Amino acid sequence: MTTIHPGVLSPEGPRRSRGPARRLIIDNDWAGDPDGLVALAHHLLSTDRVDAVTSSLTSPMFPGSDSGAARGLELARELIDAVAPTTTPDLAVGSERSLARGGGSSPASRLIVEHGRRDDPLPLTIVCAGPLTNVAAALDDDPTVASTARLVWVGGSVDGDVEYNRDTDPEAADAVFASDLPIEQYPLGAYRQTAYSLAELEADLAATVVGRLLWRAFTELEIPLGAPMGEVWHLGDSLPLLSTSLAAPVGPRAHRVVHTAVDTRLLVGDMLAKLALHQRRAAAR
Repeated sequence: MTTIHPGVLSPEGPRRSRGPARRLIIDNDWAGDPDGLVALAHHLLSTDRVDAVTSSLTSPMFPGSDSGAARGLELARELIDAVAPTTTPDLAVGSERSLARGGGSSPASRLIVEHGRRDDPLPLTIVCAGPLTNVAAALDDDPTVASTARLVWVGGSVDGDVEYNRDTDPEAADAVFASDLPIEQYPLGAYRQTAYSLAELEADLAATVVGRLLWRAFTELEIPLGAPMGEVWHLGDSLPLLSTSLAAPVGPRAHRVVHTAVDTRLLVGDMLAKLALHQRRAAAR
């Protein structure tokens, strides 16, 4: 008997027969840029097993940032209930403060440590597309996390440019990169390649119920005062899919990898197809 992962929508076809290759902890500032929620839906509809979801602080530039981690966890919980109600990842909130402002150990960091210690045949990947506060705190709570997990992070810049995820908590980023944790990084130059016309994004997401829920997050976002706005958004938080469920089978990876070119056609095409298949499955019930 074949066991179908909750994110796999149909038993037909060779892709459907592949079980999860890894277990995931997905960490993000869910109350910030809504592309994080788009990425979470994509992960939930994909093959790898989402074991935990943790929320991190949002930058003080966002309204309500003092409770961004708590609000973010609620947004993540609502999305999980809508996309994969039979999937029950562990949920935990992170510190509302950066390391420099007294942040540190939290339910989120302790949950990362707990999953790092678990005896499981699947390797553990921490996916983070926000500030690295929770990951740094977990390494401080238990440095052995560096030997039991790997990190796929969206953030930083190879040229030293200003970049939101790093600059929201630069001390956390420094601590993580000074550790022995294996890291795959999608820096600013990589996620700028995921530009999506807002008109196209609205039209594409409007085709499905889950897509419309995701688009609502874009329309309800309180834009920070003075932030430049145009007709383009970036879906950079989805890039870790290229290192997890959409990754080609490979041998052992290098200890540190920096991605400078990405396959946005694969990323966006897969996301839209999975949203459509999810809709078809729901209608057939």
